[in-house]
Amino acid sequence: MFNKLQHAENQEIDLSLFSVSNGTLTLRREDLIHPFISGNKFRKLKYNLLKAKDENQSILLTFGGAFSNHIAAVAYAGKISNIKTIGVIRGEELQSKINENPTLSFAQSCGMTFHFISRSRYRTKNDSFFLDELHQLFGNFYLIPEGGTNEYAVKGCEEIISSKDIAYDFICSAVGTGGTLAGIVRSSNSSQKVIGFSALKGIFLTSEIKKYTSKENYTITDEYCFGGYAKIDVQLIRFINEFNEKTGILLDPIYTGKMMYGIIDMLKRKKFKENSRILAIHTGGLQGISGMNDLLKRKNLPQIII
Repeated sequence: MFNKLQHAENQEIDLSLFSVSNGTLTLRREDLIHPFISGNKFRKLKYNLLKAKDENQSILLTFGGAFSNHIAAVAYAGKISNIKTIGVIRGEELQSKINENPTLSFAQSCGMTFHFISRSRYRTKNDSFFLDELHQLFGNFYLIPEGGTNEYAVKGCEEIISSKDIAYDFICSAVGTGGTLAGIVRSSNSSQKVIGFSALKGIFLTSEIKKYTSKENYTITDEYCFGGYAKIDVQLIRFINEFNEKTGILLDPIYTGKMMYGIIDMLKRKKFKENSRILAIHTGGLQGISGMNDLLKRKNLPQIII
Protein backbone atom coordinates (compact mmCIF):
# COMPACT_ATOMS: atom_id res chain seq x y z
CA MET A 1 0.00 0.00 0.00
CA PHE A 2 2.72 2.50 0.98
CA ASN A 3 4.70 2.11 -2.21
CA LYS A 4 1.82 3.47 -4.30
CA LEU A 5 1.31 7.18 -4.86
CA GLN A 6 -1.95 8.34 -3.31
CA HIS A 7 -3.88 11.25 -4.82
CA ALA A 8 -6.27 13.30 -2.71
CA GLU A 9 -9.47 14.87 -3.96
CA ASN A 10 -10.05 18.61 -4.02
CA GLN A 11 -13.22 20.19 -2.67
CA GLU A 12 -14.18 23.76 -3.44
CA ILE A 13 -15.46 25.76 -0.47
CA ASP A 14 -18.33 28.15 -1.13
CA LEU A 15 -16.99 31.21 0.64
CA SER A 16 -20.32 33.01 0.43
CA LEU A 17 -21.51 30.61 3.16
CA PHE A 18 -19.07 32.38 5.47
CA SER A 19 -19.87 35.91 4.26
CA VAL A 20 -16.69 36.12 2.20
CA SER A 21 -17.01 37.52 -1.34
CA ASN A 22 -13.44 37.72 -2.57
CA GLY A 23 -11.06 34.93 -3.64
CA THR A 24 -11.39 31.16 -3.91
CA LEU A 25 -10.67 28.43 -1.40
CA THR A 26 -9.96 24.80 -2.25
CA LEU A 27 -9.58 22.10 0.40
CA ARG A 28 -7.35 19.15 -0.45
CA ARG A 29 -8.95 16.14 1.22
CA GLU A 30 -5.86 14.33 2.44
CA ASP A 31 -8.11 13.02 5.23
CA LEU A 32 -9.74 10.69 2.69
CA ILE A 33 -6.67 8.88 1.31
CA HIS A 34 -6.90 6.12 3.93
CA PRO A 35 -9.54 5.33 6.59
CA PHE A 36 -7.06 4.77 9.45
CA ILE A 37 -3.78 6.36 8.30
CA SER A 38 -5.19 9.57 6.93
CA GLY A 39 -3.68 12.79 5.75
CA ASN A 40 -0.16 13.74 6.66
CA LYS A 41 0.32 10.60 8.78
CA PHE A 42 0.13 8.47 5.62
CA ARG A 43 2.64 10.77 3.93
CA LYS A 44 5.02 10.76 6.90
CA LEU A 45 4.97 7.01 7.36
CA LYS A 46 5.24 6.01 3.71
CA TYR A 47 9.02 6.25 3.25
CA ASN A 48 9.75 5.40 6.88
CA LEU A 49 7.97 2.07 6.44
CA LEU A 50 9.78 1.38 3.18
CA LYS A 51 13.10 2.21 4.88
CA ALA A 52 12.33 -0.07 7.82
CA LYS A 53 11.55 -2.94 5.47
CA ASP A 54 14.74 -2.29 3.48
CA GLU A 55 16.67 -2.60 6.75
CA ASN A 56 14.77 -5.80 7.64
CA GLN A 57 13.54 -4.19 10.83
CA SER A 58 10.84 -6.09 12.69
CA ILE A 59 9.97 -3.43 15.29
CA LEU A 60 8.85 0.21 15.00
CA LEU A 61 9.18 2.36 18.11
CA THR A 62 7.74 5.84 18.45
CA PHE A 63 6.41 8.39 20.95
CA GLY A 64 3.11 10.11 21.62
CA GLY A 65 0.46 11.37 24.01
CA ALA A 66 -2.97 10.19 25.04
CA PHE A 67 -4.82 11.16 21.85
CA SER A 68 -1.93 11.11 19.38
CA ASN A 69 -2.90 10.72 15.72
CA HIS A 70 0.65 9.54 15.16
CA ILE A 71 0.37 6.69 17.70
CA ALA A 72 -2.88 5.46 16.12
CA ALA A 73 -1.42 5.67 12.60
CA VAL A 74 1.83 3.86 13.46
CA ALA A 75 -0.11 1.10 15.22
CA TYR A 76 -2.31 0.47 12.19
CA ALA A 77 0.59 0.79 9.75
CA GLY A 78 2.48 -1.84 11.73
CA LYS A 79 -0.52 -4.12 11.73
CA ILE A 80 -0.98 -4.11 7.95
CA SER A 81 2.79 -4.23 7.34
CA ASN A 82 3.30 -7.14 9.75
CA ILE A 83 5.78 -5.14 11.85
CA LYS A 84 5.62 -5.04 15.66
CA THR A 85 4.98 -1.58 17.10
CA ILE A 86 5.93 -0.04 20.45
CA GLY A 87 4.47 3.23 21.67
CA VAL A 88 6.30 5.19 24.36
CA ILE A 89 3.39 7.07 25.93
CA ARG A 90 3.56 10.33 27.87
CA GLY A 91 1.81 9.94 31.26
CA GLU A 92 2.13 6.96 33.60
CA GLU A 93 -1.44 7.41 34.80
CA LEU A 94 -2.73 6.34 31.39
CA GLN A 95 -1.59 2.77 31.95
CA SER A 96 -4.77 2.00 33.89
CA LYS A 97 -7.03 3.94 31.51
CA ILE A 98 -6.37 2.29 28.14
CA ASN A 99 -9.94 1.05 27.77
CA GLU A 100 -11.27 4.53 28.52
CA ASN A 101 -9.09 6.12 25.85
CA PRO A 102 -10.25 5.65 22.22
CA THR A 103 -6.81 6.32 20.72
CA LEU A 104 -4.89 3.95 23.00
CA SER A 105 -7.53 1.23 22.86
CA PHE A 106 -7.46 1.40 19.04
CA ALA A 107 -3.66 1.22 18.97
CA GLN A 108 -3.70 -1.72 21.36
CA SER A 109 -6.27 -3.50 19.18
CA CYS A 110 -3.78 -3.12 16.30
CA GLY A 111 -1.16 -4.94 18.34
CA MET A 112 0.86 -2.01 19.68
CA THR A 113 2.79 -2.56 22.90
CA PHE A 114 2.88 0.41 25.29
CA HIS A 115 5.66 1.74 27.50
CA PHE A 116 4.25 4.42 29.81
CA ILE A 117 6.60 7.00 31.29
CA SER A 118 6.29 10.16 33.36
CA ARG A 119 6.07 13.54 31.73
CA SER A 120 9.47 14.52 33.10
CA ARG A 121 11.11 11.43 31.58
CA TYR A 122 9.24 12.01 28.35
CA ARG A 123 11.04 15.32 27.96
CA THR A 124 14.31 13.35 27.69
CA LYS A 125 13.04 11.18 24.84
CA ASN A 126 15.62 12.51 22.39
CA ASP A 127 18.58 12.04 24.75
CA SER A 128 21.03 9.27 23.92
CA PHE A 129 20.95 7.75 27.41
CA PHE A 130 17.16 7.35 27.25
CA LEU A 131 17.31 5.78 23.79
CA ASP A 132 19.97 3.40 25.11
CA GLU A 133 17.55 2.37 27.88
CA LEU A 134 14.87 1.68 25.30
CA HIS A 135 17.27 -0.50 23.29
CA GLN A 136 18.10 -2.43 26.45
CA LEU A 137 14.39 -3.01 27.04
CA PHE A 138 13.25 -3.78 23.50
CA GLY A 139 16.37 -4.68 21.52
CA ASN A 140 16.87 -3.39 18.00
CA PHE A 141 14.13 -1.21 16.53
CA TYR A 142 13.43 1.37 13.81
CA LEU A 143 12.93 4.72 15.53
CA ILE A 144 10.25 7.12 14.31
CA PRO A 145 10.30 10.50 16.12
CA GLU A 146 7.30 11.95 17.93
CA GLY A 147 4.90 13.25 15.30
CA GLY A 148 6.82 11.31 12.65
CA THR A 149 8.97 14.17 11.35
CA ASN A 150 12.32 13.23 9.82
CA GLU A 151 13.83 13.35 6.32
CA TYR A 152 11.72 10.40 5.13
CA ALA A 153 8.56 12.05 6.46
CA VAL A 154 9.34 15.32 4.69
CA LYS A 155 9.97 13.39 1.46
CA GLY A 156 6.51 11.84 1.77
CA CYS A 157 4.87 15.18 2.47
CA GLU A 158 6.40 16.62 -0.69
CA GLU A 159 3.89 14.45 -2.57
CA ILE A 160 0.95 16.43 -1.17
CA ILE A 161 1.73 19.15 -3.72
CA SER A 162 2.38 18.63 -7.44
CA SER A 163 3.24 20.80 -10.44
CA LYS A 164 -0.50 21.04 -11.19
CA ASP A 165 -0.90 23.25 -8.12
CA ILE A 166 1.01 26.16 -9.61
CA ALA A 167 -2.32 27.95 -10.15
CA TYR A 168 -2.67 28.63 -6.42
CA ASP A 169 -1.31 31.84 -4.94
CA PHE A 170 -1.33 30.54 -1.36
CA ILE A 171 -0.94 27.08 0.14
CA CYS A 172 -2.03 26.67 3.76
CA SER A 173 -1.36 23.89 6.23
CA ALA A 174 -1.55 23.30 9.96
CA VAL A 175 1.80 22.93 11.72
CA GLY A 176 2.66 20.57 14.57
CA THR A 177 6.21 19.27 14.29
CA GLY A 178 7.02 21.00 11.00
CA GLY A 179 7.48 17.99 8.71
CA THR A 180 4.33 18.49 6.68
CA LEU A 181 4.97 22.18 6.09
CA ALA A 182 8.60 21.48 5.16
CA GLY A 183 7.50 18.99 2.50
CA ILE A 184 4.92 21.42 1.13
CA VAL A 185 7.48 24.23 0.99
CA ARG A 186 9.89 21.96 -0.87
CA SER A 187 7.25 21.16 -3.50
CA SER A 188 5.89 24.68 -3.81
CA ASN A 189 6.86 27.12 -6.51
CA SER A 190 8.94 30.06 -5.32
CA SER A 191 6.21 32.41 -6.58
CA GLN A 192 3.70 30.86 -4.16
CA LYS A 193 3.29 31.82 -0.51
CA VAL A 194 3.01 28.96 1.98
CA ILE A 195 1.34 29.75 5.32
CA GLY A 196 1.68 27.47 8.31
CA PHE A 197 -0.98 27.74 11.03
CA SER A 198 0.74 26.64 14.22
CA ALA A 199 -1.17 24.40 16.61
CA LEU A 200 1.29 25.50 19.31
CA LYS A 201 1.99 28.87 20.87
CA GLY A 202 5.06 30.46 19.28
CA ILE A 203 6.65 30.23 15.84
CA PHE A 204 9.83 28.44 16.90
CA LEU A 205 9.08 25.73 14.31
CA THR A 206 10.55 28.06 11.69
CA SER A 207 13.96 26.72 12.70
CA GLU A 208 12.70 23.16 12.17
CA ILE A 209 11.57 23.97 8.63
CA LYS A 210 15.02 25.38 7.85
CA LYS A 211 16.54 21.95 8.58
CA TYR A 212 14.79 20.54 5.53
CA THR A 213 14.62 23.34 2.97
CA SER A 214 16.44 26.51 2.00
CA LYS A 215 13.33 28.04 0.46
CA GLU A 216 11.96 31.09 2.22
CA ASN A 217 8.53 31.50 0.60
CA TYR A 218 6.67 30.64 3.82
CA THR A 219 5.50 32.12 7.11
CA ILE A 220 4.20 30.56 10.32
CA THR A 221 1.53 32.21 12.45
CA ASP A 222 0.32 31.26 15.93
CA GLU A 223 -2.46 33.84 15.88
CA TYR A 224 -5.02 31.03 15.67
CA CYS A 225 -3.51 28.49 18.09
CA PHE A 226 -6.25 29.30 20.65
CA GLY A 227 -3.75 29.44 23.49
CA GLY A 228 -1.58 26.46 22.64
CA TYR A 229 -1.48 22.80 21.70
CA ALA A 230 -4.77 20.91 22.23
CA LYS A 231 -6.38 24.05 23.68
CA ILE A 232 -9.78 24.95 22.27
CA ASP A 233 -12.74 27.06 23.30
CA VAL A 234 -16.44 27.38 22.56
CA GLN A 235 -15.77 29.71 19.63
CA LEU A 236 -13.62 27.10 17.85
CA ILE A 237 -16.08 24.29 18.59
CA ARG A 238 -18.93 26.33 17.12
CA PHE A 239 -16.87 27.11 14.03
CA ILE A 240 -16.00 23.42 13.47
CA ASN A 241 -19.66 22.43 13.79
CA GLU A 242 -20.78 25.30 11.55
CA PHE A 243 -18.18 24.40 8.93
CA ASN A 244 -19.33 20.77 8.96
CA GLU A 245 -22.98 21.78 8.69
CA LYS A 246 -22.35 24.12 5.74
CA THR A 247 -19.81 22.04 3.78
CA GLY A 248 -20.22 18.45 4.97
CA ILE A 249 -16.54 18.40 5.98
CA LEU A 250 -15.47 17.44 9.49
CA LEU A 251 -12.42 19.26 10.88
CA ASP A 252 -10.29 18.18 13.82
CA PRO A 253 -9.92 20.61 16.76
CA ILE A 254 -6.14 20.35 17.17
CA TYR A 255 -4.90 21.17 13.67
CA THR A 256 -7.21 21.63 10.67
CA GLY A 257 -10.02 23.30 12.62
CA LYS A 258 -7.67 26.04 13.78
CA MET A 259 -6.23 26.46 10.29
CA MET A 260 -9.62 26.82 8.61
CA TYR A 261 -10.79 29.24 11.30
CA GLY A 262 -7.68 31.28 10.58
CA ILE A 263 -8.11 31.26 6.81
CA ILE A 264 -11.74 32.38 6.99
CA ASP A 265 -10.86 35.10 9.50
CA MET A 266 -7.96 36.31 7.35
CA LEU A 267 -10.23 36.45 4.30
CA LYS A 268 -12.79 38.49 6.24
CA ARG A 269 -10.05 40.84 7.41
CA LYS A 270 -8.70 41.07 3.84
CA LYS A 271 -5.29 39.70 4.80
CA PHE A 272 -5.05 37.95 1.43
CA LYS A 273 -4.49 39.93 -1.73
CA GLU A 274 -7.40 40.62 -4.08
CA ASN A 275 -8.82 37.53 -5.84
CA SER A 276 -6.37 35.14 -4.16
CA ARG A 277 -6.54 31.47 -5.05
CA ILE A 278 -5.99 29.54 -1.82
CA LEU A 279 -5.27 25.83 -1.42
CA ALA A 280 -5.70 24.47 2.12
CA ILE A 281 -4.58 20.99 3.18
CA HIS A 282 -6.89 18.83 5.31
CA THR A 283 -4.30 16.78 7.20
CA GLY A 284 -6.76 14.37 8.84
CA GLY A 285 -6.54 13.79 12.58
CA LEU A 286 -10.23 13.02 12.95
CA GLN A 287 -9.64 9.97 15.16
CA GLY A 288 -8.82 12.28 18.07
CA ILE A 289 -12.26 13.91 18.14
CA SER A 290 -13.84 11.21 20.34
CA GLY A 291 -11.20 11.71 23.00
CA MET A 292 -11.55 15.49 22.79
CA ASN A 293 -15.32 15.20 23.15
CA ASP A 294 -14.82 13.18 26.36
CA LEU A 295 -12.72 16.04 27.75
CA LEU A 296 -15.24 18.65 26.61
CA LYS A 297 -18.07 16.72 28.27
CA ARG A 298 -16.22 16.65 31.59
CA LYS A 299 -15.78 20.44 31.31
CA ASN A 300 -19.49 20.95 30.44
CA LEU A 301 -18.54 22.42 27.06
CA PRO A 302 -20.32 21.85 23.71
CA GLN A 303 -19.42 18.71 21.76
CA ILE A 304 -17.92 18.47 18.29
CA ILE A 305 -20.64 16.93 16.14
CA ILE A 306 -19.37 13.82 14.35
